[in-house]
Amino acid sequence: MDISLPHLDRLFDYLVPERYAQAAVPGCRVRVRFAGRLVNGFLLERAEASEHDGRLAYLERVISAEPVLTPEIAGLARAIADRYGGTLADVLRLAIPPRHAAVEAEAAAGAGADAAAGAGQVAGARPDEGVVPQPPEPGSWSRYPDGPSFLAALAAGRSPRAVWSALPGPHWAAEIATAAAAAAATGRGVVIVVPDARDLGMADKALLDALGPGRHVCLAAGLGPAERYRRWLAVSRGNVRVVAGTRSAMFAPVARLGLVVLWDEGDDLHAEPRAPYPHARQVLTLRAHRCGAAALIGGYARTAEAAQLIARGWARPLAAARATVRSCAPAVLPARAEAELARDQAARSARLPGLALRTARAALASGPVLFQVPRSGYVPAVACGRCRAPARCQACGGPLVLAAAAEAAACGWCAAPAAAACARCGHQGLRALVTGATRTAEELGRAFPSVPVRSSGRDRVIPAVSDRPAVIVATPGAEPRADGGYAAAILMDAWALLGRPSLRAAEETLRRWMNAAALVRPAADGGRVVVVADEALPVVQALVRWDPATFADRELAERAELRFPPAVRMAAVTGPAAAVTGILRTASLPQGSEIIGPVPADLAGAAAVPGDSRDEQVRALIRAHRGEGTALAAALRAALGQRTARKAAETVRLELDPAELI
Repeated sequence: MDISLPHLDRLFDYLVPERYAQAAVPGCRVRVRFAGRLVNGFLLERAEASEHDGRLAYLERVISAEPVLTPEIAGLARAIADRYGGTLADVLRLAIPPRHAAVEAEAAAGAGADAAAGAGQVAGARPDEGVVPQPPEPGSWSRYPDGPSFLAALAAGRSPRAVWSALPGPHWAAEIATAAAAAAATGRGVVIVVPDARDLGMADKALLDALGPGRHVCLAAGLGPAERYRRWLAVSRGNVRVVAGTRSAMFAPVARLGLVVLWDEGDDLHAEPRAPYPHARQVLTLRAHRCGAAALIGGYARTAEAAQLIARGWARPLAAARATVRSCAPAVLPARAEAELARDQAARSARLPGLALRTARAALASGPVLFQVPRSGYVPAVACGRCRAPARCQACGGPLVLAAAAEAAACGWCAAPAAAACARCGHQGLRALVTGATRTAEELGRAFPSVPVRSSGRDRVIPAVSDRPAVIVATPGAEPRADGGYAAAILMDAWALLGRPSLRAAEETLRRWMNAAALVRPAADGGRVVVVADEALPVVQALVRWDPATFADRELAERAELRFPPAVRMAAVTGPAAAVTGILRTASLPQGSEIIGPVPADLAGAAAVPGDSRDEQVRALIRAHRGEGTALAAALRAALGQRTARKAAETVRLELDPAELI
């Protein structure tokens, strides 16, 4: 039932009226009466008798006879709910899109044909009945020593599992499509999950080239409810067995699942922001394990979680030889290397050192140059010019920002104008703490007056640029692709990425740097990357050597020593102090669990404002041995269930394996 209360997270028995005997099939949507009101639900099973001793009510209505909840997805949803301490209803909301009656009423043949239209395929095309694609040639997979054998195992119907360190360059989409074609050649289904619409467009085109028209669909939120449900039904009805999409596609009801693929597995877009907050990596690996399917978890960089999959023997590494890596990667130059500092002492503190300027000027003679800036906006953070205290709004406590060169400082939250003087020392001047992409583009326009300067960021993302000389200023994740690759890339403001109070700061920094550097031409073709950071930093060395595997292994070892995820299971409980304390007191935590806190919760990334309800919020962390993770989730869910059974008014958020611990 569509009820998210933990104490009601179980199955309920109902009688099926005679008039619905044929329509009430397992997996269909139904409407039932519960606690005096009508609620929606799914029929999971038909049985001759019930173990319930009391009187059973009848189903009120079968909303649709379409079996939208398959047994495989139902079992997966239950497993995800148990792992993350959530409810089955919450997971099913993520897994099954809302019903669109007009689409559902279409004939099955018409729905399958229309699903192919608009997905990068020829409108009206349908797969030939009984015909499967031929196993593909390895193609660019031959660059990896184990690549051809991985494809051969897929084509033979086996289920290899690999953590893939992709070579820099544009070939990743074609390589994923080749793997999908190998699995599809055995009649098995494929689920491919990518972070965003730009990556989905590349995967869509590659799948069309590898599989032909009508053999795959793309699922994304931007399709609209009708079209997305049409394509989803085509998958559910078995008309299409290869699905590519963003995060929600991880639950696509593909028949005979044979391969799951996750690209750029460290991207935070793979983390679901709605309860119970599952991560696509965990969903897909669990799904592959339950179905006996193959798995390809990849990206340019590698997370500690992926390194753990290898360490536990669940997957094997799939990487190229060092000589191949060197031939494909650009040359990476630290701007604050010892040799460069000996030449230019100002490079130690300059935002754009001489090496970066020289490299950019030389590269502009042969193509575009990318400048990656961590923050968007003009000046997203300012401070007092005398005491250096961060400038905040006196009305709401939000940070002061400069939206443009000619505008005065104002609050980034409530837009109130800045006070005339600093609240701490009375000084009236301000200085920039962080320079955003817009201000950087202005400065680069003066430094390179003879070439155009274009910006790509949150407000406007440029998909691609030509191979003509140009300066491209982009925030992480918004870097446009360049025809033939960038001549050079400058990675600026490393301190803004590495200085974040996050357990994943270094890991995420390397991922963003490698994603940008992968857009640059190989070193043999003149490609250069300048990273404005100290040469001795481990994350810089990993980029210079293009060695994400060693860096991820190091991260995993350090977290194991400090008992941080993924070496342990961690739960975060956030809410009013009395409610959090009560949950910690009543929960039957696994033996050996450690409670950290509670401490005041730092909501919205800022200190609580006096008089605001955020003053009452606290957060507690509970960590347990990895083998006790499911027991930890069950104990905390049971404690939450006791609160909901008492109809407690306060809202408490439970998150297992939170993305951020601080």
